[in-house]
Amino acid sequence: MKYTTRPQAILLLADGTIFYGKSIGISGTTFGEVCFNTGMTGYQEIFTDPSYFGQIMVATNPHIGNYGVNANEVESEKIMISGLVCKNFSFNHSRPDSESNLYDYFEKQNLVCISDVDTRALVSYIRDNGAQNAVISTDGTSIEQLKLQLKNVPDMKGLELASKVSTTVPYFFGNENATYKISALDLGIKRNILRNLAKRDCYIKVFPFNTGFEELKAFNPDGYFLSNGPGDPEPLFGTIEVAKQIINSNKPVFGICLGHQIIGLANGISTYKMFNGHRGINHPVMNVLSGKGEITSQNHGFAVNREELENHTDLEITHYHINDNTVAGMQMKSKSCFSVQYHPEASPGPHDSSYLFDTFINNIKINSSQLV
Repeated sequence: MKYTTRPQAILLLADGTIFYGKSIGISGTTFGEVCFNTGMTGYQEIFTDPSYFGQIMVATNPHIGNYGVNANEVESEKIMISGLVCKNFSFNHSRPDSESNLYDYFEKQNLVCISDVDTRALVSYIRDNGAQNAVISTDGTSIEQLKLQLKNVPDMKGLELASKVSTTVPYFFGNENATYKISALDLGIKRNILRNLAKRDCYIKVFPFNTGFEELKAFNPDGYFLSNGPGDPEPLFGTIEVAKQIINSNKPVFGICLGHQIIGLANGISTYKMFNGHRGINHPVMNVLSGKGEITSQNHGFAVNREELENHTDLEITHYHINDNTVAGMQMKSKSCFSVQYHPEASPGPHDSSYLFDTFINNIKINSSQLV
């Protein structure tokens, strides 16, 4: 253990509720929307997922850090969460292929963490009162000062964050001699999405979030991909217009998470901020097309309006969340375009939905054969 005695730390919610705990030893104050993830494993993938940018993560798993960190288990180049709240923080780890402990990993990136929190009580409170802005402070800043600072933190509703995590220059992923070429719009893309496409014989060119359609088209792709990402989709006006052009190009289109919401908005379907959102690796989804249930990995705080979707003439629901009947997947009737709200690239699992990448490739094959 790095510290035999650790200073007191607090988590202050926007409504004034305070939860007390201890600092793991990294001094500071950090702000964001507090949310929780119910996954029992995969904390490093969660911490580096760009979709979590701007959020304070509460881990429901009582032990965090027990298996250390590994460079192969990241979804981006750096930690994306604003801060971490946990019950038991493990300074020591035990796994043969660990490269470091979690504390050193956090210290290098100056991530503020509060442990020894009653996370069961905290998660119950968030479930009852909804996701809201919060602040973690481990440096002794007074509660009065923190309350004043917290008032200036913008709400997630209406907040555009894709620009904060997207690549600034195009780059390539995969084998340049692969059979298929994909233009991917990076709204906060996870690395394992690129791996899943690459292992299906795709060469991907990843473009910044604000790339115009003509530049995406210039790669001469066989299909287009719209990625996951953080924040509210509605302020992404330019991306929505580009999505319309992508859909009208009559090339196969696949969207995940934020990309799914963008496809909905491009078709005139509104989105809304959820009371809590879905975050974890055990979310049950019903596949309407197959009649089978799937256990899925999810991470989203916004959703597509189901009533509007059901009344749309060219869109149909393909998947829905079994717990609350929210839209989990949709497809267009007149175009080779489909999307899901959850994460079929799930890293770590479950892998029930990895077939969706195969569906995308099959759509490309069908489209290519029709052009011959």
